[in-house]
Amino acid sequence: MTITPEQWAAYDRDGFLRLGRLIDDAGLKALQNRIDEIMLGKARIDYDRMLMQLDSVSGAYNDAGPQTKGHKGATLGYRKIQDLEHDPLFLAFMQKPVFAEICAHIYGANVPIGCFRAMFMNKPARQGTLLPWHQDRWTGMDRDPLITLWTALDPATKANGCVQLIPGSHKSVINPSHPSGFLEESQHGAHCPEEKTVFMELAAGESVLLHNWTLHRSDVNRTDISRRAFSTCYMDARTVTKNNDKFNVLFGPGAMDPRALEVARV
Repeated sequence: MTITPEQWAAYDRDGFLRLGRLIDDAGLKALQNRIDEIMLGKARIDYDRMLMQLDSVSGAYNDAGPQTKGHKGATLGYRKIQDLEHDPLFLAFMQKPVFAEICAHIYGANVPIGCFRAMFMNKPARQGTLLPWHQDRWTGMDRDPLITLWTALDPATKANGCVQLIPGSHKSVINPSHPSGFLEESQHGAHCPEEKTVFMELAAGESVLLHNWTLHRSDVNRTDISRRAFSTCYMDARTVTKNNDKFNVLFGPGAMDPRALEVARV
């Protein structure tokens, strides 16, 4: 697909854009199966390089497990799994031409594009962690990563904790000193009124483009259906960090090759 000028205008106004379904049934099923294999410890990957976090039992954000490297047991109860650019199936999806087109529009045609994070987010059936209102931003970098592509691996509904957004809230950073962009509870009324909240309900396989500063949250899962999703935060690969971190390249010279990862899996 190609993003039209009218769609870009809507994105600039709202801070998000529904892209529709960008993957066929077979591709979606493959991603669903792969992430379950990873959670259950059956995948041929280096678990020591994967950040993995178990879901909370209470639903409270602060009760979720530690975000650390390594497998934490065979369970479908993970909340977050990061570093999925090291999996060939997820990497191939991240490098779809439409995502390259989006990055070129946002960052510039000749800018190398890196992966800030490639992340599975999960709200298991009858579980899930409440994610408070926040903007995705990080301190310690000379420029912010600007966009995330979020793809539903299961139907995302109000009942199972779909993402909630505030249109137009991406124009400025509200709490620039907060390391993760979270709002104070006292700010919710002014910045996140109920009447402005959009529930990002998606069918499995549908994707949405998000500006990282767009205010968003998500609720717990009150259904018997999991709410699995995959998101990639694309960044300018020339970004300099306080700790001189290195980021894998997705588009441009030195880009990762899914075929090389497939060979490594054998």
